[in-house]
Amino acid sequence: QVQLVESGGGLVQAGGSLRLSCAASGRTFSNYVMAWFRQAPGKEREFIAAISWRGDSSYYAVPVKGRFTISRDNAKNTVYLQMNSLKPEDTAVYYCAADLGGWGMTSKKSFAYWGQGTQVTVSS
Repeated sequence: QVQLVESGGGLVQAGGSLRLSCAASGRTFSNYVMAWFRQAPGKEREFIAAISWRGDSSYYAVPVKGRFTISRDNAKNTVYLQMNSLKPEDTAVYYCAADLGGWGMTSKKSFAYWGQGTQVTVSS
């Protein structure tokens, strides 16, 4: 089992940037596909981005492609989400997720482990 703790959320103006971090503990971090999801009030949790075990491949949801970048540092057991050109519609709780498999998946059901989330609020 792996434990995940997100950090880095906050309030930012539209057009600004934030970097989220997710620290993992408990198991060998490099064994896990890592992903970010988000959930806005009244909406379903949606996939944002995922990165492969070694960090050499990633894929993104259409709404964030070109603005967000997922990366990982296996030596630090941490995955990151760099968010640029933020928009008010990016406001949500952002969750880190992990799974031993899950590569190529975008469904929340494909990821077994979750953090508690960090709030990102983008003001207009």
